[in-house]
Amino acid sequence: MVRITSYEGRWAAVVAGGSSGIGYASAKRLVEAGAEVVVGGLDEREVSWAVESLAGEGAVVHGFSGDLSQPDEAEQLVQLGARDAPLRVLVNSVGIQRYGTAEGTSVQLWDEVQRVNVRTAFLLAKFAVPEMRSVGGGAIVNVASVQAFATQASVVAYSASKAALVGLTRALAVDHARENIRVNVVCPGSVRTPMLEAAAALFAPTGEADQLMAKWGAMHPMGRVADADEVAEAVWFLASPQSSFITGSELMVDGGLLAAIGVPLED
Repeated sequence: MVRITSYEGRWAAVVAGGSSGIGYASAKRLVEAGAEVVVGGLDEREVSWAVESLAGEGAVVHGFSGDLSQPDEAEQLVQLGARDAPLRVLVNSVGIQRYGTAEGTSVQLWDEVQRVNVRTAFLLAKFAVPEMRSVGGGAIVNVASVQAFATQASVVAYSASKAALVGLTRALAVDHARENIRVNVVCPGSVRTPMLEAAAALFAPTGEADQLMAKWGAMHPMGRVADADEVAEAVWFLASPQSSFITGSELMVDGGLLAAIGVPLED
């Protein structure tokens, strides 16, 4: 097996969930790295906005809107990514957050979270692996959460889905390591994204969402929430040949949050 030391010539990346948040920041970082990027997302208007925003001078960016938890649509996204250049990178940043205990979570809500957060990642990998194998290898990066390891209250469906995503990452990494296909997962803490902003608006009294966001940031030893581009740098590191001997790993991008679990933070 020949080690991949660089992505030479034309190469492509698919970013599922690339129309906002960490996915959009990751797509932007991949464009900067020279990839021909395909952004996939559910909302057609968001995808169109992302493509227009990313397609600067010399950049090749395409969009695909659809439900990526459905096999046909996940396959179409991957095929679009591999159409014009070797598919070297898949970033799965698709995810939804829902709240509730086991008792308070309906079966329908549970199924929705697992379908979007786990089934989508499985399907994208299923279709991306043969494309990467055909060009000698590549990298898959999933976006999970610190809540795969330590959970807040009333997020039973979300926390379980992110733990499953970590398990899926490890299994894929073992299955495809000898094919030069590396699979890793980033696990962010609190990141300023539309998802986190929506959560702050949901739980904060009117006009106090910023204060709640700051409170969440203070839980991290670094004293703040992350910006999406900080997570995108970690995504790019794991996607790039610079991490050529890293597979099956979880990279915490959490400002020290998990390291400080149970330890009171000084003001």
